[in-house]
Amino acid sequence: MKVLHVITGLGIGGAEQQLRLLLRHLPVRSSVVTLTNPGAVAAGIEADGTPVTHLGMTGNRDLGALPRLARFVRQGRYDLVHTHLYRACVYGRTAARLAGVRRVIATEHSLGETQIEGRPLSAGTRALYLASERLGTSTVAVSPSVARRLAEWGVPPERIRIVPNGIETDRFAFDAGARRRTRQALGLPEDAHVVGGVGRLTPGKRFDRLVRAVASIPDARLLLVGEGEHRAELLRVAGECGAADRVLLAGACEDPPAAASAGPALPELLAAMDVFVSTSPDETFGLAVVEALAAGLPVLYVACPAVDDLAPEAAPGARRIGESVPELISALRGIRDARLARLPLPAAARRYDIARSAEQLMTLYDQAVHGTPLPAK
Repeated sequence: MKVLHVITGLGIGGAEQQLRLLLRHLPVRSSVVTLTNPGAVAAGIEADGTPVTHLGMTGNRDLGALPRLARFVRQGRYDLVHTHLYRACVYGRTAARLAGVRRVIATEHSLGETQIEGRPLSAGTRALYLASERLGTSTVAVSPSVARRLAEWGVPPERIRIVPNGIETDRFAFDAGARRRTRQALGLPEDAHVVGGVGRLTPGKRFDRLVRAVASIPDARLLLVGEGEHRAELLRVAGECGAADRVLLAGACEDPPAAASAGPALPELLAAMDVFVSTSPDETFGLAVVEALAAGLPVLYVACPAVDDLAPEAAPGARRIGESVPELISALRGIRDARLARLPLPAAARRYDIARSAEQLMTLYDQAVHGTPLPAK
C-alpha cells in the first residue's frame, strides 16, 4: 500500500511529532508533503527513512498550492491520502479528489471546545471544514471528546473513527541516572523540588499561572519544556514574582530526537521533574500528560481527554484540578508534602502505546483501500 501524508507544517508540535511516530510504526510505503515550514520534525522524518516534500505554500489563500498538490498526488500514484491539521485537511482532500484519489482519511488533532489549532472557532472555519470533509472517506478523532465535537459540528457520526494519539511507552521509563545527569546539565540541585510542564509557550496553555503558583512555594523550581511567543511574558512574570532564578525555560524538544543532540531528550527532562502539571483548559487529547504518566510522575491537570475518557483506575497518578492560581498552589503543596516516589506504569500508558494506534489506523487503511470490514464500534 502506498500512502501520502499531507500536513500543514513540520515544526516541533504535538500533531507533527505524532505523525513522525506513526510513520515509524505503519507497515506501508509512505511519503509526506508539508504545505509550509519543513522544520525540525521534517528532518527527523527523513532521518527515519521517509521522504518529505515541501510544497512552499505562502498562506491560507495561496490557491496556487492546490494544483501543485494535486499534480504531486497524481504523479505519485498513491492508494490513499491521509491529511493532518486544518489547512492540510481542506487542501489535501480537495487535491486528492482533483487527482482522482477517492480514498482520503483525515485526522483531527486539534479541535477544542472553543478553538482549533490555537485559533478561535468561527462559522467560516466550520463551513469550510465541513465542505471539504465530504470529499474524504472518514475522519479520525484522537479522542472520544474530539469525536463528540466533530459530531456536534455536523460531521456524520458514521464517518468518524477514533484512533488515539500514542507514545513509545517504554522510552519514558524512569531512569535515575538520567535524572542526575539532566539535573546537572540544567543546573538543577539534586535535592530541589522540580515542577514540570511541556507544551508550546502560548497564552492558551496558561503557563503564567503555573509560574505564579510555583513562585508562591518556597524552594520549588519550575522546568518548562517548549518554545513560543509567550516566552518573554513568562520570564517577565517570573521576575515580577521574585522567582526569576527558580524558573527555567528549557526550549523546544523534538521527540524522538532526529540525531545525537547536545541537549536532553524528553524522557530525560521528565526524569528530572518531581511532579508534572498541565494548566491548559482546552485540550484535544493531552499527550504530554500521558508521557508524564509513563515516566512515573504524579500529574495535575486542568483538562485532559486522554485521562478523562478512561476509568479512574487506568491513571491513578493523575488528578484533575481547578485552573486558578490558588487551586494550583494548594495542589502543588499537597504533592510536595506527600513526597511521592516514582509511580508504577499505569494502564493508560500502555493503552496509548503508538504501536496500538498504528494497528488501529492500519485497519482503517485496509478498509478504505481493500474494503476490509471494520470491527464493530
